[in-house]
Amino acid sequence: MFTSTTQIRVRYAETDKMGYVYYGNYAQYYEVGRVEGLRDLGLSYRTMEEEGILLPVLDYQIKYFKPAYYDDLLTIRTTILELKGARIFFEYETLNQQGELLNKGTTTLVFVSAATSKPCAPPDWFMQKLDAQKG
Repeated sequence: MFTSTTQIRVRYAETDKMGYVYYGNYAQYYEVGRVEGLRDLGLSYRTMEEEGILLPVLDYQIKYFKPAYYDDLLTIRTTILELKGARIFFEYETLNQQGELLNKGTTTLVFVSAATSKPCAPPDWFMQKLDAQKG
């Protein structure tokens, strides 16, 4: 559907005693990729929240292949796979500066009305921005 890339430099505080990026940090890296990907579409979380739409994470999965280390320049490749009802499905790949695949993951987020706290359809303006990138 739509793919974007974002780069993140690993900070020392994000590593563990073994010198690897601590596994829990990848959820944050994926969030950065997701937020920046939406920004590339002309969308922002802030605008969605101001318009009364929340996007909580319903599901998060990751499979690790190789570690990342302090000062590595990582590329987070984020793809919107599908929109189904109130759910939006993302896939992520983390690559190091040599282009090696370090991990691959997915998240499922749900469009939720801030007023009702119930799932809702994606807003029309969201769909228009997504459809526009398809050409």
